[in-house]
Amino acid sequence: APKRVLLLLQCQRSLNDRLAAACSFTALRTCFPILTWLPRYNLTWLRMDVLAGLTVGLTAVPQGLAYAEVAGLPVQYGLYSAFMGGFVYCVFGTSKDVTLGPTAIMSLLCSYYIERDPVYAVLLTLLCGIIQTAMAFLRLGFLLDFISYPVIKGFTCAAAVTIGFGQVKNILGLKGVPRQFVLQVYYTFHRIPEARVGDVILGVSCLFFLMMVTMMKSTLRSLEDSPSSLVQAARGIVWNFATIRNALVVIAATCVAYSTEVIDYHIFTLTGKTAKGLPPFSPPSFSETTANGTHVSFNEILLDLGGGLAVIPLMGVLESIAIAKAFGSQNNYRINANQEFFAIGLTNILGSFVSAYPVTGSFGRTAVNSQTGVCTPAGGIFTGGMIHMNNIDNVKILHVVIVIEVVRQIWRVRKLDVLPFLVTFLVSFWEVQYGIVAGVAVSGLMLLYVVSRPKLKMSDHGVAVVELASGLHFPAIEHLSGVLRSHALHVSPPRSAVLDCHHVSSIDYTVVNELKDLLKQFKLHDVSLVFTGLKVGLVRIGLWLKPMPCNRHLCKSRVVLLWLLTNQTRVGELIIQSTVC
Repeated sequence: APKRVLLLLQCQRSLNDRLAAACSFTALRTCFPILTWLPRYNLTWLRMDVLAGLTVGLTAVPQGLAYAEVAGLPVQYGLYSAFMGGFVYCVFGTSKDVTLGPTAIMSLLCSYYIERDPVYAVLLTLLCGIIQTAMAFLRLGFLLDFISYPVIKGFTCAAAVTIGFGQVKNILGLKGVPRQFVLQVYYTFHRIPEARVGDVILGVSCLFFLMMVTMMKSTLRSLEDSPSSLVQAARGIVWNFATIRNALVVIAATCVAYSTEVIDYHIFTLTGKTAKGLPPFSPPSFSETTANGTHVSFNEILLDLGGGLAVIPLMGVLESIAIAKAFGSQNNYRINANQEFFAIGLTNILGSFVSAYPVTGSFGRTAVNSQTGVCTPAGGIFTGGMIHMNNIDNVKILHVVIVIEVVRQIWRVRKLDVLPFLVTFLVSFWEVQYGIVAGVAVSGLMLLYVVSRPKLKMSDHGVAVVELASGLHFPAIEHLSGVLRSHALHVSPPRSAVLDCHHVSSIDYTVVNELKDLLKQFKLHDVSLVFTGLKVGLVRIGLWLKPMPCNRHLCKSRVVLLWLLTNQTRVGELIIQSTVC
Protein backbone atom coordinates (compact mmCIF):
# COMPACT_ATOMS: atom_id res chain seq x y z
CA ALA A 1 0.00 0.00 0.00
CA PRO A 2 2.71 2.60 0.81
CA LYS A 3 4.41 1.84 -2.52
CA ARG A 4 1.10 2.36 -4.34
CA VAL A 5 0.52 5.69 -2.58
CA LEU A 6 4.07 6.78 -3.40
CA LEU A 7 3.55 5.84 -7.06
CA LEU A 8 0.30 7.83 -7.21
CA LEU A 9 2.01 10.85 -5.66
CA GLN A 10 4.83 10.64 -8.20
CA CYS A 11 2.32 10.42 -11.07
CA GLN A 12 0.39 13.41 -9.72
CA ARG A 13 3.59 15.44 -9.34
CA SER A 14 4.67 14.54 -12.87
CA LEU A 15 1.25 15.51 -14.25
CA ASN A 16 1.31 18.83 -12.41
CA ASP A 17 4.80 19.57 -13.75
CA ARG A 18 3.69 18.80 -17.30
CA LEU A 19 0.59 21.00 -16.98
CA ALA A 20 2.66 23.85 -15.56
CA ALA A 21 5.15 23.54 -18.42
CA ALA A 22 2.35 23.41 -21.01
CA CYS A 23 0.73 26.56 -19.60
CA SER A 24 3.95 28.55 -19.30
CA PHE A 25 4.87 31.53 -21.46
CA THR A 26 7.72 29.48 -22.95
CA ALA A 27 5.24 26.90 -24.22
CA LEU A 28 3.03 29.69 -25.56
CA ARG A 29 5.97 31.15 -27.49
CA THR A 30 6.72 27.69 -28.87
CA CYS A 31 3.17 27.39 -30.21
CA PHE A 32 3.06 31.01 -31.41
CA PRO A 33 6.60 31.97 -32.51
CA ILE A 34 5.37 35.47 -33.39
CA LEU A 35 5.52 36.22 -29.64
CA THR A 36 9.32 35.86 -29.71
CA TRP A 37 9.89 38.79 -32.07
CA LEU A 38 6.72 40.93 -32.04
CA PRO A 39 7.46 42.66 -28.68
CA ARG A 40 10.82 43.84 -30.13
CA TYR A 41 9.46 44.92 -33.51
CA ASN A 42 10.63 48.35 -34.68
CA LEU A 43 10.52 50.71 -37.66
CA THR A 44 13.84 49.47 -39.06
CA TRP A 45 12.51 45.91 -39.17
CA LEU A 46 9.27 47.17 -40.72
CA ARG A 47 11.14 48.98 -43.51
CA MET A 48 13.23 45.90 -44.35
CA ASP A 49 10.20 43.57 -44.17
CA VAL A 50 8.17 45.80 -46.51
CA LEU A 51 11.03 45.94 -49.02
CA ALA A 52 11.60 42.18 -48.89
CA GLY A 53 7.88 41.36 -49.01
CA LEU A 54 7.22 43.51 -52.06
CA THR A 55 10.33 42.17 -53.82
CA VAL A 56 9.29 38.57 -53.19
CA GLY A 57 5.76 39.43 -54.32
CA LEU A 58 7.09 40.59 -57.70
CA THR A 59 8.70 37.16 -58.04
CA ALA A 60 5.78 35.17 -56.60
CA VAL A 61 3.19 36.41 -59.09
CA PRO A 62 4.82 35.21 -62.33
CA GLN A 63 6.08 32.03 -60.68
CA GLY A 64 2.61 31.24 -59.34
CA LEU A 65 1.14 31.54 -62.82
CA ALA A 66 3.84 29.34 -64.32
CA TYR A 67 3.60 26.70 -61.57
CA ALA A 68 -0.17 26.42 -61.95
CA GLU A 69 0.52 25.55 -65.58
CA VAL A 70 2.95 22.83 -64.43
CA ALA A 71 0.27 21.45 -62.09
CA GLY A 72 -2.21 21.32 -64.98
CA LEU A 73 -4.56 23.89 -63.42
CA PRO A 74 -5.93 27.25 -64.60
CA VAL A 75 -3.29 29.90 -63.95
CA GLN A 76 -5.32 31.76 -61.32
CA TYR A 77 -4.91 28.79 -58.96
CA GLY A 78 -1.23 29.66 -58.74
CA LEU A 79 -2.20 33.05 -57.33
CA TYR A 80 -4.73 31.52 -54.93
CA SER A 81 -1.97 29.22 -53.65
CA ALA A 82 0.55 32.04 -53.17
CA PHE A 83 -1.82 34.13 -51.05
CA MET A 84 -2.35 32.34 -47.73
CA GLY A 85 1.17 31.21 -46.78
CA GLY A 86 2.56 34.61 -45.83
CA PHE A 87 -0.20 35.36 -43.33
CA VAL A 88 -0.18 31.96 -41.59
CA TYR A 89 3.60 31.59 -41.52
CA CYS A 90 3.96 35.05 -39.98
CA VAL A 91 2.22 33.76 -36.84
CA PHE A 92 3.32 30.13 -36.69
CA GLY A 93 6.62 29.91 -38.63
CA THR A 94 10.03 29.73 -37.00
CA SER A 95 12.21 30.91 -39.92
CA LYS A 96 12.43 34.59 -40.82
CA ASP A 97 13.38 33.77 -44.41
CA VAL A 98 11.03 31.00 -45.58
CA THR A 99 8.18 31.91 -47.93
CA LEU A 100 5.38 29.39 -48.50
CA GLY A 101 3.62 29.05 -51.82
CA PRO A 102 3.48 27.01 -55.02
CA THR A 103 6.78 25.48 -56.14
CA ALA A 104 7.95 23.68 -59.25
CA ILE A 105 8.43 20.30 -57.56
CA MET A 106 5.15 20.39 -55.64
CA SER A 107 3.29 21.47 -58.78
CA LEU A 108 4.82 18.61 -60.74
CA LEU A 109 3.87 16.10 -58.04
CA CYS A 110 0.31 17.40 -57.88
CA SER A 111 -0.08 17.07 -61.64
CA TYR A 112 0.23 13.29 -61.31
CA TYR A 113 -2.73 13.01 -58.93
CA ILE A 114 -5.24 15.79 -59.53
CA GLU A 115 -5.99 14.91 -63.17
CA ARG A 116 -6.25 18.61 -64.15
CA ASP A 117 -9.30 18.87 -61.88
CA PRO A 118 -9.41 21.88 -59.50
CA VAL A 119 -11.82 20.03 -57.18
CA TYR A 120 -9.26 17.26 -56.71
CA ALA A 121 -6.49 19.83 -56.20
CA VAL A 122 -8.30 21.81 -53.51
CA LEU A 123 -9.47 18.71 -51.64
CA LEU A 124 -5.93 17.32 -51.79
CA THR A 125 -4.75 20.57 -50.18
CA LEU A 126 -7.13 20.12 -47.25
CA LEU A 127 -6.18 16.48 -46.73
CA CYS A 128 -2.47 17.27 -46.96
CA GLY A 129 -2.88 19.99 -44.37
CA ILE A 130 -4.70 17.64 -42.00
CA ILE A 131 -2.01 14.97 -42.41
CA GLN A 132 0.83 17.45 -41.89
CA THR A 133 -0.83 18.94 -38.81
CA ALA A 134 -1.37 15.46 -37.38
CA MET A 135 2.30 14.70 -38.01
CA ALA A 136 3.19 17.83 -36.05
CA PHE A 137 1.10 16.78 -33.05
CA LEU A 138 2.50 13.22 -33.19
CA ARG A 139 6.06 14.58 -33.60
CA LEU A 140 6.78 12.43 -36.64
CA GLY A 141 9.51 14.63 -38.01
CA PHE A 142 11.99 11.77 -37.65
CA LEU A 143 10.39 10.10 -40.70
CA LEU A 144 12.17 12.63 -42.91
CA ASP A 145 15.50 11.27 -41.68
CA PHE A 146 14.96 8.19 -43.85
CA ILE A 147 15.08 10.26 -47.05
CA SER A 148 18.77 10.64 -47.84
CA TYR A 149 20.44 13.58 -49.54
CA PRO A 150 21.25 11.63 -52.76
CA VAL A 151 17.56 10.72 -53.07
CA ILE A 152 16.54 14.36 -52.63
CA LYS A 153 19.07 15.54 -55.21
CA GLY A 154 18.12 12.78 -57.65
CA PHE A 155 14.48 13.77 -57.32
CA THR A 156 15.10 17.50 -57.73
CA CYS A 157 17.36 17.00 -60.75
CA ALA A 158 14.79 14.75 -62.43
CA ALA A 159 12.06 17.26 -61.60
CA ALA A 160 14.17 20.04 -63.11
CA VAL A 161 14.58 18.11 -66.36
CA THR A 162 10.89 17.15 -66.44
CA ILE A 163 9.68 20.68 -65.72
CA GLY A 164 12.19 22.23 -68.09
CA PHE A 165 11.28 20.01 -71.00
CA GLY A 166 7.60 20.47 -70.14
CA GLN A 167 8.04 24.17 -70.94
CA VAL A 168 9.40 23.39 -74.40
CA LYS A 169 5.91 22.61 -75.68
CA ASN A 170 4.74 26.00 -74.41
CA ILE A 171 7.61 27.79 -76.11
CA LEU A 172 6.72 25.98 -79.34
CA GLY A 173 3.02 26.73 -78.85
CA LEU A 174 2.00 23.04 -79.00
CA LYS A 175 -1.25 21.76 -77.49
CA GLY A 176 -2.36 18.25 -76.57
CA VAL A 177 1.11 16.88 -75.73
CA PRO A 178 0.93 13.92 -73.25
CA ARG A 179 2.04 14.51 -69.66
CA GLN A 180 4.16 11.33 -69.29
CA PHE A 181 7.80 12.31 -69.84
CA VAL A 182 8.85 9.73 -72.44
CA LEU A 183 5.72 10.32 -74.53
CA GLN A 184 6.13 14.05 -74.04
CA VAL A 185 9.64 13.95 -75.51
CA TYR A 186 8.49 11.86 -78.47
CA TYR A 187 5.44 13.96 -79.36
CA THR A 188 7.24 17.27 -78.84
CA PHE A 189 9.96 16.42 -81.35
CA HIS A 190 7.45 14.73 -83.66
CA ARG A 191 5.30 17.88 -83.80
CA ILE A 192 8.05 20.49 -84.17
CA PRO A 193 6.75 21.37 -87.68
CA GLU A 194 3.52 22.54 -85.99
CA ALA A 195 5.38 25.10 -83.83
CA ARG A 196 3.99 28.66 -83.78
CA VAL A 197 6.65 31.13 -84.91
CA GLY A 198 5.40 33.95 -82.68
CA ASP A 199 5.54 31.82 -79.53
CA VAL A 200 9.03 30.59 -80.39
CA ILE A 201 10.40 34.10 -80.94
CA LEU A 202 8.87 35.48 -77.75
CA GLY A 203 9.86 32.46 -75.66
CA VAL A 204 13.48 32.42 -76.84
CA SER A 205 13.73 36.18 -76.32
CA CYS A 206 12.53 35.83 -72.73
CA LEU A 207 15.00 33.02 -72.06
CA PHE A 208 17.87 35.02 -73.56
CA PHE A 209 17.02 38.02 -71.38
CA LEU A 210 16.85 35.91 -68.20
CA MET A 211 20.19 34.25 -68.92
CA MET A 212 21.90 37.55 -69.69
CA VAL A 213 20.69 39.15 -66.44
CA THR A 214 21.79 36.09 -64.45
CA MET A 215 25.24 36.19 -66.05
CA MET A 216 25.57 39.90 -65.26
CA LYS A 217 24.68 39.25 -61.64
CA SER A 218 27.28 36.46 -61.40
CA THR A 219 29.96 38.64 -63.00
CA LEU A 220 29.41 41.56 -60.62
CA ARG A 221 29.43 39.25 -57.61
CA SER A 222 33.20 38.94 -58.03
CA LEU A 223 33.45 42.72 -57.48
CA GLU A 224 31.79 42.56 -54.07
CA ASP A 225 34.91 43.74 -52.23
CA SER A 226 35.67 46.60 -54.61
CA PRO A 227 36.24 49.93 -52.77
CA SER A 228 34.80 51.96 -55.66
CA SER A 229 31.43 53.53 -54.84
CA LEU A 230 30.57 53.52 -58.55
CA VAL A 231 31.08 49.76 -58.76
CA GLN A 232 29.01 49.22 -55.63
CA ALA A 233 26.20 51.36 -57.06
CA ALA A 234 26.29 49.35 -60.30
CA ARG A 235 26.17 46.13 -58.28
CA GLY A 236 23.11 47.36 -56.42
CA ILE A 237 21.28 48.30 -59.62
CA VAL A 238 22.06 44.98 -61.31
CA TRP A 239 21.15 43.01 -58.17
CA ASN A 240 17.74 44.68 -57.90
CA PHE A 241 17.21 44.28 -61.63
CA ALA A 242 18.07 40.57 -61.40
CA THR A 243 15.85 40.06 -58.36
CA ILE A 244 12.72 41.14 -60.23
CA ARG A 245 13.78 39.73 -63.61
CA ASN A 246 10.89 37.23 -63.74
CA ALA A 247 8.36 39.98 -63.11
CA LEU A 248 10.00 42.21 -65.73
CA VAL A 249 9.84 39.43 -68.31
CA VAL A 250 6.16 38.82 -67.60
CA ILE A 251 5.32 42.53 -67.79
CA ALA A 252 7.25 42.97 -71.04
CA ALA A 253 5.77 39.82 -72.61
CA THR A 254 2.29 40.91 -71.53
CA CYS A 255 2.72 44.33 -73.14
CA VAL A 256 3.91 42.75 -76.39
CA ALA A 257 1.04 40.25 -76.40
CA TYR A 258 -1.51 42.95 -75.57
CA SER A 259 -0.28 45.22 -78.36
CA THR A 260 -0.70 42.44 -80.93
CA GLU A 261 -4.21 41.71 -79.67
CA VAL A 262 -5.18 45.39 -79.95
CA ILE A 263 -4.28 45.44 -83.64
CA ASP A 264 -6.08 42.10 -84.08
CA TYR A 265 -2.87 40.26 -84.98
CA HIS A 266 -3.09 36.90 -83.12
CA ILE A 267 0.39 35.39 -83.19
CA PHE A 268 0.77 34.34 -79.53
CA THR A 269 -0.88 31.64 -77.40
CA LEU A 270 -2.48 33.48 -74.47
CA THR A 271 -3.93 32.29 -71.21
CA GLY A 272 -6.96 34.51 -71.79
CA LYS A 273 -9.11 35.97 -69.07
CA THR A 274 -8.60 34.77 -65.52
CA ALA A 275 -10.98 35.11 -62.61
CA LYS A 276 -10.62 38.50 -60.92
CA GLY A 277 -9.79 38.70 -57.23
CA LEU A 278 -9.74 35.85 -54.75
CA PRO A 279 -12.49 33.23 -54.55
CA PRO A 280 -14.93 33.42 -51.61
CA PHE A 281 -13.71 31.89 -48.36
CA SER A 282 -15.54 28.55 -48.28
CA PRO A 283 -14.74 24.89 -47.55
CA PRO A 284 -13.66 22.70 -50.48
CA SER A 285 -16.13 20.44 -52.20
CA PHE A 286 -16.02 16.79 -51.10
CA SER A 287 -17.61 15.51 -54.31
CA GLU A 288 -18.23 16.73 -57.83
CA THR A 289 -20.37 16.21 -60.88
CA THR A 290 -18.37 15.96 -64.10
CA ALA A 291 -19.28 17.63 -67.39
CA ASN A 292 -21.00 14.46 -68.61
CA GLY A 293 -23.18 14.29 -65.49
CA THR A 294 -21.24 11.59 -63.61
CA HIS A 295 -21.23 12.03 -59.83
CA VAL A 296 -17.85 11.42 -58.17
CA SER A 297 -18.13 10.72 -54.44
CA PHE A 298 -15.61 11.54 -51.72
CA ASN A 299 -14.51 7.90 -51.47
CA GLU A 300 -13.89 7.75 -55.21
CA ILE A 301 -11.81 10.93 -55.06
CA LEU A 302 -9.75 9.41 -52.23
CA LEU A 303 -9.11 6.31 -54.34
CA ASP A 304 -8.06 8.47 -57.29
CA LEU A 305 -5.68 10.50 -55.13
CA GLY A 306 -4.15 7.25 -53.83
CA GLY A 307 -0.47 7.50 -52.99
CA GLY A 308 -0.58 11.27 -53.33
CA LEU A 309 -1.97 11.41 -49.79
CA ALA A 310 1.38 10.05 -48.56
CA VAL A 311 3.88 11.44 -51.08
CA ILE A 312 2.72 15.06 -51.25
CA PRO A 313 2.47 15.78 -47.48
CA LEU A 314 5.90 14.22 -46.90
CA MET A 315 7.57 16.00 -49.79
CA GLY A 316 5.92 19.26 -48.76
CA VAL A 317 7.41 19.24 -45.26
CA LEU A 318 10.70 17.79 -46.50
CA GLU A 319 11.25 20.57 -49.02
CA SER A 320 10.23 23.35 -46.64
CA ILE A 321 12.20 22.12 -43.63
CA ALA A 322 15.31 21.52 -45.74
CA ILE A 323 15.11 25.13 -46.94
CA ALA A 324 14.45 26.46 -43.43
CA LYS A 325 17.44 24.55 -42.00
CA ALA A 326 19.72 25.75 -44.78
CA PHE A 327 18.88 29.43 -44.28
CA GLY A 328 18.80 29.06 -40.50
CA SER A 329 22.37 27.78 -40.62
CA GLN A 330 23.37 30.57 -43.00
CA ASN A 331 21.79 33.34 -40.90
CA ASN A 332 22.58 31.87 -37.48
CA TYR A 333 19.20 30.86 -36.06
CA ARG A 334 17.47 27.56 -35.34
CA ILE A 335 14.07 26.30 -36.40
CA ASN A 336 11.55 24.03 -34.70
CA ALA A 337 10.82 21.16 -37.11
CA ASN A 338 7.51 20.16 -35.53
CA GLN A 339 6.35 23.78 -35.51
CA GLU A 340 7.24 23.96 -39.22
CA PHE A 341 5.06 20.88 -39.78
CA PHE A 342 2.21 22.70 -38.08
CA ALA A 343 2.71 25.96 -40.01
CA ILE A 344 2.74 24.18 -43.38
CA GLY A 345 -0.24 22.02 -42.44
CA LEU A 346 -2.32 24.97 -41.24
CA THR A 347 -1.40 26.92 -44.38
CA ASN A 348 -2.71 24.09 -46.53
CA ILE A 349 -5.87 23.68 -44.45
CA LEU A 350 -6.74 27.38 -44.67
CA GLY A 351 -5.50 27.55 -48.26
CA SER A 352 -8.07 24.95 -49.28
CA PHE A 353 -10.76 27.48 -48.25
CA VAL A 354 -9.47 29.89 -50.93
CA SER A 355 -9.05 27.22 -53.65
CA ALA A 356 -5.29 26.73 -53.29
CA TYR A 357 -3.41 23.61 -54.27
CA PRO A 358 -0.71 22.17 -51.93
CA VAL A 359 2.15 24.53 -51.09
CA THR A 360 5.55 24.28 -49.45
CA GLY A 361 8.64 26.41 -48.95
CA SER A 362 10.12 27.95 -52.09
CA PHE A 363 13.91 27.94 -52.32
CA GLY A 364 14.09 30.69 -54.94
CA ARG A 365 11.73 33.11 -53.20
CA THR A 366 13.28 32.31 -49.81
CA ALA A 367 16.70 33.20 -51.22
CA VAL A 368 15.32 36.51 -52.52
CA ASN A 369 13.71 37.15 -49.13
CA SER A 370 16.97 36.51 -47.30
CA GLN A 371 19.16 38.51 -49.68
CA THR A 372 16.80 41.49 -49.54
CA GLY A 373 17.37 41.64 -45.79
CA VAL A 374 14.06 40.46 -44.32
CA CYS A 375 14.09 40.72 -40.52
CA THR A 376 10.99 38.76 -39.45
CA PRO A 377 8.30 36.50 -40.95
CA ALA A 378 6.12 39.63 -41.22
CA GLY A 379 7.56 40.10 -44.70
CA GLY A 380 5.14 37.40 -45.82
CA ILE A 381 2.19 39.70 -45.10
CA PHE A 382 3.38 42.16 -47.73
CA THR A 383 4.07 39.34 -50.18
CA GLY A 384 0.54 38.01 -49.74
CA GLY A 385 -0.89 41.47 -50.26
CA MET A 386 0.66 41.72 -53.72
CA ILE A 387 -0.87 38.54 -55.13
CA HIS A 388 -3.15 39.78 -57.85
CA MET A 389 -2.67 39.96 -61.63
CA ASN A 390 -4.74 39.39 -64.77
CA ASN A 391 -4.40 38.46 -68.48
CA ILE A 392 -0.81 37.17 -68.53
CA ASP A 393 0.86 35.72 -71.61
CA ASN A 394 1.40 31.97 -71.41
CA VAL A 395 5.13 32.34 -71.95
CA LYS A 396 7.58 31.41 -70.83
CA ILE A 397 9.00 31.23 -67.39
CA LEU A 398 11.75 28.64 -67.48
CA HIS A 399 13.93 28.47 -64.39
CA VAL A 400 15.82 25.18 -64.35
CA VAL A 401 19.19 24.63 -62.77
CA ILE A 402 20.84 21.21 -62.57
CA VAL A 403 23.85 21.20 -60.28
CA ILE A 404 26.34 18.73 -61.73
CA GLU A 405 28.75 19.66 -58.95
CA VAL A 406 26.46 17.91 -56.45
CA VAL A 407 26.94 14.59 -58.26
CA ARG A 408 30.70 15.08 -58.14
CA GLN A 409 30.54 15.77 -54.41
CA ILE A 410 28.49 12.62 -53.81
CA TRP A 411 31.00 10.61 -55.85
CA ARG A 412 33.97 12.01 -53.94
CA VAL A 413 32.44 11.41 -50.50
CA ARG A 414 31.04 7.92 -51.10
CA LYS A 415 30.74 6.38 -54.54
CA LEU A 416 27.98 3.99 -53.49
CA ASP A 417 25.67 6.95 -52.72
CA VAL A 418 25.48 7.63 -56.44
CA LEU A 419 23.29 4.50 -56.72
CA PRO A 420 20.19 5.90 -54.93
CA PHE A 421 20.74 9.18 -56.78
CA LEU A 422 20.69 7.46 -60.19
CA VAL A 423 17.76 5.19 -59.27
CA THR A 424 15.69 8.17 -58.13
CA PHE A 425 16.73 10.26 -61.13
CA LEU A 426 15.95 7.61 -63.75
CA VAL A 427 12.76 6.17 -62.24
CA SER A 428 11.37 9.70 -61.83
CA PHE A 429 11.19 9.98 -65.61
CA TRP A 430 8.64 7.16 -65.53
CA GLU A 431 6.60 8.60 -62.65
CA VAL A 432 8.00 11.17 -60.22
CA GLN A 433 6.39 9.65 -57.14
CA TYR A 434 7.80 6.21 -57.99
CA GLY A 435 11.26 7.75 -58.23
CA ILE A 436 11.05 8.90 -54.62
CA VAL A 437 9.83 5.50 -53.42
CA ALA A 438 12.53 3.67 -55.40
CA GLY A 439 15.27 5.94 -54.08
CA VAL A 440 14.13 5.56 -50.47
CA ALA A 441 13.93 1.78 -50.94
CA VAL A 442 17.48 1.59 -52.32
CA SER A 443 18.78 3.84 -49.53
CA GLY A 444 16.97 1.69 -46.98
CA LEU A 445 18.50 -1.51 -48.37
CA MET A 446 21.96 0.05 -48.27
CA LEU A 447 21.38 1.12 -44.67
CA LEU A 448 20.11 -2.33 -43.68
CA TYR A 449 23.13 -3.95 -45.31
CA VAL A 450 25.46 -1.79 -43.21
CA VAL A 451 23.49 -2.69 -40.05
CA SER A 452 23.56 -6.40 -40.94
CA ARG A 453 27.32 -6.34 -41.58
CA PRO A 454 28.81 -4.46 -38.61
CA LYS A 455 32.52 -3.79 -38.63
CA LEU A 456 34.43 -6.51 -36.78
CA LYS A 457 38.03 -6.39 -35.59
CA MET A 458 39.58 -9.85 -35.57
CA SER A 459 42.69 -10.96 -33.70
CA ASP A 460 44.21 -14.35 -32.90
CA HIS A 461 46.07 -15.10 -29.68
CA GLY A 462 45.26 -18.79 -29.54
CA VAL A 463 41.73 -17.58 -28.82
CA ALA A 464 39.42 -15.97 -31.40
CA VAL A 465 38.81 -12.35 -30.36
CA VAL A 466 36.01 -10.42 -32.08
CA GLU A 467 35.54 -6.71 -31.31
CA LEU A 468 32.24 -5.12 -32.33
CA ALA A 469 32.73 -1.60 -33.66
CA SER A 470 29.01 -0.71 -33.41
CA GLY A 471 25.68 -1.86 -31.96
CA LEU A 472 24.32 -5.40 -32.12
CA HIS A 473 20.79 -5.93 -33.44
CA PHE A 474 18.92 -8.72 -35.15
CA PRO A 475 19.99 -8.01 -38.77
CA ALA A 476 23.64 -8.46 -37.71
CA ILE A 477 23.43 -11.52 -35.49
CA GLU A 478 23.55 -14.10 -38.30
CA HIS A 479 26.69 -12.50 -39.71
CA LEU A 480 28.30 -12.35 -36.26
CA SER A 481 27.39 -15.98 -35.52
CA GLY A 482 28.90 -17.04 -38.83
CA VAL A 483 32.15 -15.22 -38.04
CA LEU A 484 32.38 -16.81 -34.58
CA ARG A 485 31.69 -20.28 -35.96
CA SER A 486 34.22 -19.96 -38.76
CA HIS A 487 37.02 -18.64 -36.51
CA ALA A 488 36.35 -20.69 -33.37
CA LEU A 489 34.26 -23.80 -34.07
CA HIS A 490 35.08 -24.68 -37.68
CA VAL A 491 38.83 -24.86 -37.09
CA SER A 492 40.90 -27.78 -35.90
CA PRO A 493 41.01 -27.99 -33.01
CA PRO A 494 38.04 -25.79 -31.92
CA ARG A 495 39.04 -22.90 -29.69
CA SER A 496 37.43 -20.46 -27.28
CA ALA A 497 36.24 -17.03 -28.36
CA VAL A 498 36.00 -13.57 -26.83
CA LEU A 499 33.37 -11.07 -27.97
CA ASP A 500 34.40 -7.54 -27.00
CA CYS A 501 31.20 -5.48 -26.52
CA HIS A 502 32.52 -2.15 -25.27
CA HIS A 503 30.70 -0.35 -28.11
CA VAL A 504 27.40 -2.26 -27.76
CA SER A 505 24.70 -0.26 -25.97
CA SER A 506 21.63 -2.43 -26.67
CA ILE A 507 20.55 -5.83 -27.97
CA ASP A 508 17.18 -7.32 -28.83
CA TYR A 509 15.28 -10.57 -28.28
CA THR A 510 16.43 -12.15 -31.55
CA VAL A 511 20.06 -11.57 -30.56
CA VAL A 512 19.51 -13.18 -27.15
CA ASN A 513 17.97 -16.30 -28.71
CA GLU A 514 20.78 -16.64 -31.26
CA LEU A 515 23.33 -16.34 -28.45
CA LYS A 516 21.61 -19.20 -26.65
CA ASP A 517 22.01 -21.41 -29.71
CA LEU A 518 25.61 -20.27 -30.12
CA LEU A 519 26.35 -21.10 -26.49
CA LYS A 520 25.03 -24.64 -26.99
CA GLN A 521 27.31 -25.12 -29.99
CA PHE A 522 30.36 -23.90 -28.05
CA LYS A 523 29.47 -26.30 -25.24
CA LEU A 524 29.20 -29.22 -27.69
CA HIS A 525 32.72 -28.41 -28.94
CA ASP A 526 34.11 -28.18 -25.36
CA VAL A 527 35.24 -24.57 -25.67
CA SER A 528 34.27 -21.31 -23.96
CA LEU A 529 32.52 -18.18 -25.15
CA VAL A 530 33.24 -14.98 -23.22
CA PHE A 531 31.62 -11.55 -23.47
CA THR A 532 33.66 -8.65 -22.16
CA GLY A 533 32.87 -4.96 -21.78
CA LEU A 534 29.11 -5.37 -21.42
CA LYS A 535 27.11 -2.48 -20.00
CA VAL A 536 25.19 -3.07 -16.76
CA GLY A 537 21.82 -3.21 -18.53
CA LEU A 538 23.09 -5.86 -20.90
CA VAL A 539 24.38 -7.93 -17.98
CA ARG A 540 20.81 -8.09 -16.67
CA ILE A 541 19.58 -9.16 -20.10
CA GLY A 542 22.33 -11.79 -20.16
CA LEU A 543 20.85 -13.40 -17.05
CA TRP A 544 18.35 -15.06 -19.41
CA LEU A 545 21.21 -17.16 -20.76
CA LYS A 546 21.82 -20.36 -18.79
CA PRO A 547 24.24 -21.73 -17.63
CA MET A 548 25.90 -18.44 -16.83
CA PRO A 549 28.43 -18.18 -14.02
CA CYS A 550 29.28 -14.49 -13.72
CA ASN A 551 32.87 -13.52 -13.02
CA ARG A 552 33.16 -9.81 -12.24
CA HIS A 553 36.96 -9.82 -12.03
CA LEU A 554 37.67 -10.16 -15.75
CA CYS A 555 36.97 -6.76 -17.29
CA LYS A 556 39.64 -6.33 -19.95
CA SER A 557 40.16 -8.42 -23.07
CA ARG A 558 43.83 -9.16 -22.29
CA VAL A 559 42.87 -10.45 -18.80
CA VAL A 560 40.14 -12.59 -20.36
CA LEU A 561 42.66 -14.02 -22.85
CA LEU A 562 45.07 -14.91 -20.05
CA TRP A 563 42.27 -16.55 -18.08
CA LEU A 564 41.03 -18.56 -21.08
CA LEU A 565 44.51 -19.79 -22.01
CA THR A 566 45.06 -21.06 -18.45
CA ASN A 567 41.53 -22.32 -17.72
CA GLN A 568 40.56 -24.31 -20.77
CA THR A 569 38.98 -26.93 -18.48
CA ARG A 570 35.99 -24.66 -17.81
CA VAL A 571 34.23 -25.20 -21.06
CA GLY A 572 30.87 -24.40 -22.56
CA GLU A 573 30.27 -21.42 -20.31
CA LEU A 574 29.21 -17.88 -21.13
CA ILE A 575 31.03 -15.58 -18.73
CA ILE A 576 29.83 -11.97 -18.61
CA GLN A 577 32.22 -9.22 -17.60
CA SER A 578 30.60 -5.91 -16.63
CA THR A 579 32.32 -2.60 -17.33
CA VAL A 580 31.55 -1.43 -13.78
CA CYS A 581 33.54 -4.16 -12.00
